[in-house]
Order: sequence, then C-alpha cells, then structure tokens
Amino acid sequence: MNLLKRYGANERYFAEAGIYPALRLARVVAQYKDLYKIVTEDGECLAEISGKFSYEATRLSDYPAVGDFVMVDRTEDRSGNAIVHKVLTRKSVFERVAVGLEQQTQVVAANIDLVFICMSLNNDYNLNRLERYLSVAWNSGATPVVVLTKADLAEDLDSVLAEIAAVAPGTDVIVTSSFDQASCDQLLLFLREGVTASFIGSSGVGKSTLINRLAGEELLATAETRQDDKGRHTTTHRELLVLSQGGIVIDTPGMREFGVEAVDLSKAFSDIDKLATQCCFRDCTHSTEPGCAVLQALAVGTLDPRRLESFRKLKREARYDGLSSKQIETQKIKEMFKGMGGMKNARKYIQQINKRKGYRGE
Repeated sequence: MNLLKRYGANERYFAEAGIYPALRLARVVAQYKDLYKIVTEDGECLAEISGKFSYEATRLSDYPAVGDFVMVDRTEDRSGNAIVHKVLTRKSVFERVAVGLEQQTQVVAANIDLVFICMSLNNDYNLNRLERYLSVAWNSGATPVVVLTKADLAEDLDSVLAEIAAVAPGTDVIVTSSFDQASCDQLLLFLREGVTASFIGSSGVGKSTLINRLAGEELLATAETRQDDKGRHTTTHRELLVLSQGGIVIDTPGMREFGVEAVDLSKAFSDIDKLATQCCFRDCTHSTEPGCAVLQALAVGTLDPRRLESFRKLKREARYDGLSSKQIETQKIKEMFKGMGGMKNARKYIQQINKRKGYRGE
C-alpha cells in the first residue's frame, strides 16, 4: 500500500499529480518557520519552497499549509531538503486573519473532511462564538461536528444541548470528558481510514487532551487550565497525525484571530435563510423593508433577537453587509474564481480523473 494513501491521498490527488510527471506527490504534515515536514511514498523528510514559488506567490494563502498535497522534486532529503514546486488544488481550506498583515489570510489547515469544533462546558461556552465557528467551517468545504469538552463541569447539559440544536440543526454534537475514555472514543466513529479532521477552538478547551485520548498516547503537550478559566496555549504549530485506527487529525493553535472573510451564512443560519425566501423582495436585507419575513418572525417571537444580531454581525465582518442571500452567493463565486489562474491545469486534472475512471470501467 502506498504510504500516501494512509495519509489521505486518493484518486483525486493522484490524478492531479499526473499533470506534473517530473515531480513527486507528497503531503505536508508539519509547518515550521521556513521549513515543512512532508510525507512521500518513501517516508518523511524536510522540504522548502522553490525560489520560483516564492517569487510567484502573491498572497500568504498561496504558500503550503499543513494538510496540503504538494509536488516535490524528490522523496527523501539525504542530498538536501526536498523542494516544493506546486500546491495541488485544495478541496477545503480553513483560514484565519494573518496576524499583523491587513487584508491577508493565513491557511490554518487544508484538505480537511471534518472540522471538530471544540468548546468546553465552562466559561468558554458561547453561542455567538459557536455560530462564528460554524459559519467558517461550512464555508471551508468540510463538515462541522460540535464537540463539547469537560462535560464534568456542565451544570445543565440538557439546556446546552437544546440551545445548540436550535442554532446548529442537523449538526452532530458529541459530549466528552477527559475522565471518560468512552465519551472520547465517540469521535472514532467519524475518523475512518483516510479521513482528515481538524480540531479548532479556543486555547485550553482540551483539543490536545482529546487527540491524546484518541491516539492512546501522549502525542501532544497539554497544560492545566488557569484558575480564571482561561486556557493555557500549548499547541505552538500545526501538525498532522495519523491515528492507529487510520483516521488523520490536525491540531491547531487557539484561534485568537479567527477571520470570517469567507463564511457560509446560508448553512450556519439556515433558519434565517429559509425565512428570507418568504420575504416580499428578493434583495431584502432584513433591516427596514416592508414584508420582511425575518423581521416578522422577530416581532412574533419565533426568531431569537440574539441570533439575528449574530447573523448581522457576521455579515458586517465578512463585508456582506447590505447584501441579500442571493447577492452573497454571487459575491462568493466571484471571489472564488478571481484567484483561480490555473483553469488550464484544472481542465487537465478533470481529464486525468475521467481517464482513470475509464480504465476502471466506471
């Protein structure tokens, strides 16, 4: 079995890699200041980006990130670090605002299948923050799963679950405690072989502890929560780990500057999006328009004012203020294609996939 398959590579990536026959496929498993640890079909080695790559990169998000599949010039580093020449098309991407760089986003993790949104049942629990995480998670292209940690600290768990069900309909919710291994093992049902999951949440919510529980060993450093209920920051860099059961996890630092430049409000706020279809005007912004179904629901008490305000706040932060749901989707499509200069390679990639399917008689 090709080692890369254990690290999540599938026909999609092998097909696109075929566009670059002179290079070899690898996946980024850790990121340092100027170096990357990658895994190839022959094992792990260190890599750096080529001078041409660095010259042509125009945004911070162009650079490789943990989880990326990349094309390199060699599969070992005995004669020097491997050189990264290409980043393959990302099927999902998790971003946050780049610290100190205006209008720049940093890729936290790429090619994720699941996003475990971790919130501890102490002072970290906050519905507005959860809606924020869900909005970004849905937009990333991955599927969110809410993970409540430190269940032993919950005073009224049933009320918490009812609140989350109201703001995240259809989203799986897992309740865990570091004192109960069986509660942590629930996540293994999602982590099938080849599935990549990212753990996000504030510092100190127990992400590293949870990953250690799933791995059955102390892979990541942990620290006790401070007396003021704020977490100590223990993860200092992103790292991709393969569990013995076959699942792949990415631990990330606490999200102090979780950007919402790109959000999916239609899924995170599906109740408001559904109401919007009943508004008299197709471009209704749910502010002062007559016949607004959202404002009517607010007036009769079927829509929580806190939730509507959270929706409006995220629209403002994402620079979607004043746009209707349809206009937001149009704006997102424009942004998505604006950065796609490689349509020629994308067509080659599709041709490669169709060719492979033809060989298998699909």
